[in-house]
Amino acid sequence: MNFVYIPNFIKFLLKLTLIGGLVLVLMISYVAFMAPAVPKEPSIASQNIPQNVLRVKINPKSNVTSVANQMAAQGLDVSVWRVQLVARLFFFAKNLKAGVYDFPKGASLASVLAQMAQGDSVKLGVTLVEGWTFAQFKAAIDAQPELKKEAKAWSSKQLLSKLEAKEAHPEGLFFPNTYVYEPGDTDTSIYQKAYKAMQDHLNDAWSKRHEGSPVKSPYDLLKLASIIEKETGHPDDRGLVSAVFNNRMKIGMKLQTDPTIIYGLGASFDGNLRKKDLLKDGPYNSYTRYGLPPTPIAMPGKNSLIVAAQPSSSKAIYFVAKGDGRSAFSETLVAHNEAVRKYQLKK
Repeated sequence: MNFVYIPNFIKFLLKLTLIGGLVLVLMISYVAFMAPAVPKEPSIASQNIPQNVLRVKINPKSNVTSVANQMAAQGLDVSVWRVQLVARLFFFAKNLKAGVYDFPKGASLASVLAQMAQGDSVKLGVTLVEGWTFAQFKAAIDAQPELKKEAKAWSSKQLLSKLEAKEAHPEGLFFPNTYVYEPGDTDTSIYQKAYKAMQDHLNDAWSKRHEGSPVKSPYDLLKLASIIEKETGHPDDRGLVSAVFNNRMKIGMKLQTDPTIIYGLGASFDGNLRKKDLLKDGPYNSYTRYGLPPTPIAMPGKNSLIVAAQPSSSKAIYFVAKGDGRSAFSETLVAHNEAVRKYQLKK
């Protein structure tokens, strides 16, 4: 058997290379996985941030060097070369996403960069509930501690101007939904999203309205949808409730709906609607005035918008609550009075 002779200095170089490679592997392992990038006792604390994390914000369009500098400035124990090394070695460099991140105490640089590459940032949300008034929606936004408050002190006129809205009153203009945001986003951004969403849904419903609809404009459709939203105790009744109001408008009958009066009473409404309230004239009194109120009375959801434009096929012009969340619908006053006796007076 023939053996290849390897000079001693070559053996030495091979050993040196092997040792160097091992040292490099150990160094990379230490930098990436062993050395904590997030201090175990972060110096930044806030009542809105969990105690076991360090919150860091990374700006949009940041390269790896910029990411490293932002991390260091916000309390992470990193350097540009360490971040460059780990980001490029594990192919994170082109995938690091902007956002607000909660990094666990003692987390390694590799886990921090992996979290950023996955876009696992802090997401919060504020919910606009179907049937809420604008005042309720604004209160919910104002109560979000992580939102930057721009619009909190604005008047309705200033807010609508910022949104470039043509409407003069904010009621009904914001679509009910949960709006996701990151800490530090502005409250204005929530209003903008909700306003645009309502415009999109309203325009879609308006474009699909039934032929012969008595509703004359998208804004009137929004008013009608808001009344349907407040009058409907059961979702399956929405189409018929819409039919009643559409039928009343077609024959020139007053809408005679309690929610408009309650809205007009505002903070003075104590939960008990009295006969004097029905008789006292005002812009929102649909018992004394014909047609739709001057503004919507609430924030209607998608289904109420749809049925306002596409009511069920029915000749009913009356309805009364049955006591189980549903309503009884009638085409004549005689039938309606009988339903009132049966469901309301229990006779």
